Amino acid sequence: MIGAVANHQAMIAAAVSHLTTSAADESRSIERGLSEGPRSRHVVTRSAAASAWSAPDRGRSRSGPLIADPTVQIHPAHASGRISAVSLISGSFLSCERGRIEGGKKICKQLLGIVGMATANASTSSKNARKKEVKKETGLGLTYKKDESFGEWYSEVVVNSEMIEYYDISGCYILRPWTMSIWETMQAFFDAEIKKMNVKNAYFPLFVTENVLQKEKNHIEGFAPEVAWVTKSGQSDLEVPIAIRPTSETVMYPYFSKWIRGHRDLPLKLNQWCNVVRWEFSHPTPFIRSREFLWQEGHTAFATKEEADKEVLEILELYRRIYEEYLAIPVVKGKKSELEKFAGGLYTTSVEAFIPNSGRGIQGATSHCLGQNFAKMFDIDFENEKGEKAKVWQNSWAYSTRTIGVMVMVHGDDKGLVLPPKVAAVQVIVIPVPYKDADMQAIFAACSSTVQILRVAGFSAEHDLRENYSPGWKYSNWEMKGVPLRIEIGPKDIANKQVRIVRRDTGAKTDIPIASLVEYVQDMLSSIQDNLFNIAKAKRDACIEVAHTWEEFMAALNDKKLILTPWCDEEEVEKDVKTRTKGELGAAKTLCTPFDQPNLPEGTLCFASGKPAKKWTYWGRSY
Repeated sequence: MIGAVANHQAMIAAAVSHLTTSAADESRSIERGLSEGPRSRHVVTRSAAASAWSAPDRGRSRSGPLIADPTVQIHPAHASGRISAVSLISGSFLSCERGRIEGGKKICKQLLGIVGMATANASTSSKNARKKEVKKETGLGLTYKKDESFGEWYSEVVVNSEMIEYYDISGCYILRPWTMSIWETMQAFFDAEIKKMNVKNAYFPLFVTENVLQKEKNHIEGFAPEVAWVTKSGQSDLEVPIAIRPTSETVMYPYFSKWIRGHRDLPLKLNQWCNVVRWEFSHPTPFIRSREFLWQEGHTAFATKEEADKEVLEILELYRRIYEEYLAIPVVKGKKSELEKFAGGLYTTSVEAFIPNSGRGIQGATSHCLGQNFAKMFDIDFENEKGEKAKVWQNSWAYSTRTIGVMVMVHGDDKGLVLPPKVAAVQVIVIPVPYKDADMQAIFAACSSTVQILRVAGFSAEHDLRENYSPGWKYSNWEMKGVPLRIEIGPKDIANKQVRIVRRDTGAKTDIPIASLVEYVQDMLSSIQDNLFNIAKAKRDACIEVAHTWEEFMAALNDKKLILTPWCDEEEVEKDVKTRTKGELGAAKTLCTPFDQPNLPEGTLCFASGKPAKKWTYWGRSY
């Protein structure tokens, strides 16, 4: 008893030291914590004195190992960020996010709470402590609920599912292998498709000089607030600042001018897979709004506008396929308004998704016709078949890692990620289920054999044979990571020559014979892919509301709807709608005018201006 209290007091002293040191940095960390979610935690780890402790079923908390013995030490996981409270439950210390701390009083309250808990629990027997520990180890659930705290839920999911890790520069994130596998799957599909269109991959430098960047005024004005500049080399100032590309039109087009001379040089079709930097200052969000992100950007030049127009729609269809066929997310294909189009372009088309939980639209990918504007700025001329000098027609098109964030938002649930099978790094996880006196080697062999059968059949399958984690912990862990199918194998399954399959999307459990394994898995994965799309579409469609008047529009906006309205297609009216809807949640704007237009009866009036309507357009708040 006395020894346990002494240990708790040592722990409290360490916490006092750290919290006091952190107080001076708190004001700097508050804003970051609000905009980026749970970025920093205190991690509970074993001390040197307890290093010999072990348990057959110990688990890991989200921040570090979950420890059952009372001898622990606390250290900060990161140098800044939110400060965590530490709770003591029957000898087990858990790291708990408690939000922001506003000054020394709150820190003192935390410490008093720790002291009280430590004193109250020091008398708990080690037997009870171990029981509590085992109960907690399988509780890998999220702190936040998707329907209650969407932003916090999202921030927690992308970290706990091992998709990203926060970096020490705000707005920059580490993309972990679980994310990169999804990106590579989409990349493989898209790269193969554009090569069928005779698009070639290239790579252009990350840097661009100021005079080249400024050449197309309208274009750079659209990106100016986001451009990052290199101004020093070591301790010396550069004579001329160098920009880091926010996009590559101005990087590439001086060389288009050099390479294109006659009609035989056309079309020129290039694509590059690269990173870009846009120094976002408002509310960085993993995948959705980051200061550096991965994307592909295609840049093409044609002799005629007809060729350019045709390619714009072909690329847009590929983007639709990425979202709907791979990510199982319904999108609307349409055209952007003049106010929302790409800066310096002729017109912009896009695929638009919608997030029901936040009531916001999100631009999924864009395909732009640049017209001849950039050709004029960069002197991209060619001699046509008649021997006449002419300007080329250009396109640019891109999608980014934002796609992955949209997938998380649409399909994720209160257990974590839900991955569509077509993009899942692991489609099937096989987990052994041991029982007392069971032949574990036989169970492990059955798991390995099952994985091998599935891999030979072309599925991505793995087994989890770790013996220091219980089956329950593994179930929660792989559910958090969103694996579409789980196969459980125990002694009875081996005896009956069967396995149990559990779906991630519905939780449905089915016992199937080993002899039919491949066929069942194929059918189930296809069913999951279709089900995720159908559920997402039903939820999206339930959020669409038609508004004919301003009053109907505002009611729908306040209900977080995707609003379809008759519109007069006037820029000043669009600006006025933005002005009139400004607020804490952001202003409403046009998302796109869908290509699939509903019937517009003659005499229909614009919902905002009362003038004759020309088209149906989607409006809403957006990311």
